[in-house]
Amino acid sequence: MDQGSEVHNFIKVWLSVFAALGYCYATGKIAGKGVPRLVAILPVVGLFLVLPLGLHSIHLGGSTAFFIAWLANFKLLLFAFGRGPLASDPSISLPRFIALACLPIKIQPARRTDPSPEDASRSQENADPIQNGRDKQNPTPQRPQKGHKSAINYGIKILLLATILRIYDYSDRLPQKVVWFLYILHIYICLEIILVAVAVAARATLGFELEPQFDEPYLSTSLQDFWGRRWNIMVTRILRPTVYEPLLAWASRAVGRRYAALPAVLGTFAVSALMHELIFYYLGRARPNWEITWFFLFHGVCLMVEIAAKKELKLGLRLPRPVAAALTVGFVTVTAFWWFLPPLLRCRADERAFEEYAAVGALVRDVVGRGLSFTLGGAFNASSPAKP
Repeated sequence: MDQGSEVHNFIKVWLSVFAALGYCYATGKIAGKGVPRLVAILPVVGLFLVLPLGLHSIHLGGSTAFFIAWLANFKLLLFAFGRGPLASDPSISLPRFIALACLPIKIQPARRTDPSPEDASRSQENADPIQNGRDKQNPTPQRPQKGHKSAINYGIKILLLATILRIYDYSDRLPQKVVWFLYILHIYICLEIILVAVAVAARATLGFELEPQFDEPYLSTSLQDFWGRRWNIMVTRILRPTVYEPLLAWASRAVGRRYAALPAVLGTFAVSALMHELIFYYLGRARPNWEITWFFLFHGVCLMVEIAAKKELKLGLRLPRPVAAALTVGFVTVTAFWWFLPPLLRCRADERAFEEYAAVGALVRDVVGRGLSFTLGGAFNASSPAKP
């Protein structure tokens, strides 16, 4: 694959995305929500399904497909009916509309961290000396908001990713399951780094405070905790209003409110399975054999059983968190070995990713080498005695 041609196609694809979202933004000002706006937006939805076919890179093509074929299209469908993040603020500017539409971000309202002197004085007058068993004179340090991580956290993950890439050099000496586990860890860290990089760029450009995309999924103590609260949180948030809530409303009428969540969960996992099949098609351009669908449907059924068991059995006894986390992550990992990894390996995703890393490394070395040559050459010329 010609890297220069791929970057050129990547730029063209995203210029098309920006133009199409500008059209949607104008359409929202003209067409009323409902069928008229939906009819006007549907051509853009179709375009966003076609545009990723112009890219073949694992990183550029895969992330573009996820951003526009899935996230942007689902947000636009909500926008057509006056719902979702794009419709939450009628006065939203075009740059913010584009960022919210195609990037995995959700804007948080700014938090007030420094109370006014009056509020501080009133709070101190009315405060109890002891609250929740802790002395107010020696309060515990305030914890960061759940899911937000420090630069050290991401630094450790980048270092871990670099270590994994180095271990791959010895993959022929390692058991296959160990290599596969490294692949899963690699996928998770890459996804988190890519998504947080996009979020940081959006925050630097637009000045938003943004929510995290992952919340340490390896600490999950149940499937409900893993899929609902920790893994790819932005996907969960976009699937809830587009799929889960409509199915929940329908199921409430069909089977009653007590068990309505069960078919809604399974339907949500089915839609997620189809979208993952589409993303994998963009990556490999091969006819699907539905292993990804089996993976997500199986997890959907298991999550239904977990929810039903919690409702019916009402177990008061819980496993220790380390044990529950090990069982949950182990279950997800083993089922990923069965159904998730094989399609990736068949499309040579690992080999192509390594080739892209090598190409980026060569480009960086070339740029740095030229920069050093230019700097040292200029310094040498400046220090050379002038000729008479």
